Amino acid sequence: MKKSTFKLGLFVMLFTFIALLAGCGSSDEGNASENGDAGDYDLKDSYTVVSDNSFVPFEFVEDGELTGFDIDLIHAIAEEAGFEIENDKIETTNFDGIIAGLQTGQFEIAIAGMSITEDRKKVIDFSDPYYESGIAIGVLADNEDINGLEDLDGKTVATRLGTTSGAYLREHVPGAEVNEYEQMDQVYLAVENGSADAVMYDLPNIEYYISTSGEGNMKVVGDLYQAEDYGIGVTPGNEDLVAAINDALATLKDNGTYDDIYDKWFGDSEEE
Repeated sequence: MKKSTFKLGLFVMLFTFIALLAGCGSSDEGNASENGDAGDYDLKDSYTVVSDNSFVPFEFVEDGELTGFDIDLIHAIAEEAGFEIENDKIETTNFDGIIAGLQTGQFEIAIAGMSITEDRKKVIDFSDPYYESGIAIGVLADNEDINGLEDLDGKTVATRLGTTSGAYLREHVPGAEVNEYEQMDQVYLAVENGSADAVMYDLPNIEYYISTSGEGNMKVVGDLYQAEDYGIGVTPGNEDLVAAINDALATLKDNGTYDDIYDKWFGDSEEE
């Protein structure tokens, strides 16, 4: 009898323990469900985010505040994914310092109209593409000598330091003199004051400049060269963060938030 009683007591104890574990599991699943997709990933509460401050209309300073398409988008992604931007402040640096900052861990997330390239993918991680762009040529409105890529041979072409435009020019127009500047206002000034014959850079930036502060003094010529996708850069090896950003981006496109942000800065929503 004592042996049977002991066995029965042991069985009851084991059953109770298993039931408690099952209850804890149900509670965790409920919390994950309440927290949304963020519960599926191992994320920190906040991340350091960096951007450029001279790439209109994606990111630029207006009335002392950093604003633009990328800035609105990364705030929406952070809210949807369930993390904060550290100190509620997006850091800024020259474009050519962004990738190095991600590699060293100075920054954890970068959104700066950054094209996804094979070379960059070797040293940092990227989100899914969030904007389709390409490289274009801009010249003064009265320039009749440059009408396409082939006309840049023997000419001085201004572009931004550390961008894909300079690499494209050196590969496809080796006879061109490529002058690279840290800021885009220096690039456009070089064309307008005659120290450069043309600018080669991302089409949306050239078009925005022409329609705003450029006051129609320039025009776009030739084709759209080297179609490119912009991606959000992430410190290497942070797969959960990349996945959370991708999920958030997909949700924003599905629920119309992405289109709202796009319309604010470009006028007409992209056709997916």
